[in-house]
Amino acid sequence: MDIVDLKNGFIERYGGDESDIAVFFAPGRVNLIGEHTDYNGGFVLPFSLHYGTYLLARPLSDPMVKFKSLNFKMGAEVCMKYDLSPMGSEWVNYPLGILKEFKDRRVDIPGMALMFAGNIPSGAGLSSSASIEMVTAFALNKMLGLGWHMPELIKLSQHAENNFVGMKCGIMDQFAVGMGEKGHAVFLDCDTLNYSLVPFDFKNYLLIITNTNKRRELAGSKYNERRAECEMALWDINRVKKIKDLSKLTWDEFEHYKDQFRSKLIRNRAEHVVGENHRVLKSVEMLKSGNLEDFGQLMFESHYSLRDLYEVSCRELDILVEEASKIEGVIGSRMTGAGFGGCTITLIDEKKLEIYMEAISRIYKEKTGLKPDFYLAESGNGIQELKTMSTI
Repeated sequence: MDIVDLKNGFIERYGGDESDIAVFFAPGRVNLIGEHTDYNGGFVLPFSLHYGTYLLARPLSDPMVKFKSLNFKMGAEVCMKYDLSPMGSEWVNYPLGILKEFKDRRVDIPGMALMFAGNIPSGAGLSSSASIEMVTAFALNKMLGLGWHMPELIKLSQHAENNFVGMKCGIMDQFAVGMGEKGHAVFLDCDTLNYSLVPFDFKNYLLIITNTNKRRELAGSKYNERRAECEMALWDINRVKKIKDLSKLTWDEFEHYKDQFRSKLIRNRAEHVVGENHRVLKSVEMLKSGNLEDFGQLMFESHYSLRDLYEVSCRELDILVEEASKIEGVIGSRMTGAGFGGCTITLIDEKKLEIYMEAISRIYKEKTGLKPDFYLAESGNGIQELKTMSTI
């Protein structure tokens, strides 16, 4: 997106000139591996994308905060003198939730004109919601001169999504958006928030995001149900072994205590979490050593576990992974994100990209009636204020 065009769009909607418009950017994220481990106190391995959310902001003299978006028709105005509450299931709840977090911390929020514009496919599982939340928190922190550190912004953004939006997400998405750096994956312990940046080089391979174009609404999906099932599994295991989170179980411990779970379904949920946590640790080793073949195999194993044990995949995602596995040059593929639709990520020899896109487009359309979209998953810079007039 071109910053000049964005500023012109802002002026078209709000008037004035560009002299007092501040511009901010927060990336989306893709998770290499480590799905549904974050809210179980486990490890994840995401990286920030070059796609993201732009926020243009200008202070106003009245107490109204005005919201507009280039991606959604719905806009809103709220008065900062009154309590804030959700507006149905609209997109504006993500920045509204951030404003409420600041108000709850006794921050005096002045009037502002805000315009959002994003190039993350909405509903695709690439963290458009966390990107909106984080860019809002980052912008408010900068414009109000609060000096809060990034971990505080990450935590309050997660809290806003949990409690204002009603999505009981873990902290991975907000953390990856806030802490990502180009050319690195974020290896995060979601229990302690200790993290390290893992440089990765896919050499002659590309990481391709394939969008099912089956939209999934997380707040209305079975995501919260899975979280509740993990809480049941944790309760079951704590009868015989006291642990804080499911991810604290080693594989040997899971095998030893697997008959303690109340049902096969609850055992399956725990088995996925423990196994996926182990796959993240192995993936870090593989990426550091440049062993892409073994990393690709871990991607396939992750998908099969999400499909069979955690049951968050869907027919469309399974078709994409199954067909990708048949194409020469593909060494790994899996669903990414919470599931029930969204995207897969596929590691493929760059020389076979056109063959992959042609085959997947044709077969997926035949089997589902849907047309997939493809995106190159290029690593991008983290959250920032944009001072130049250039395109990023």
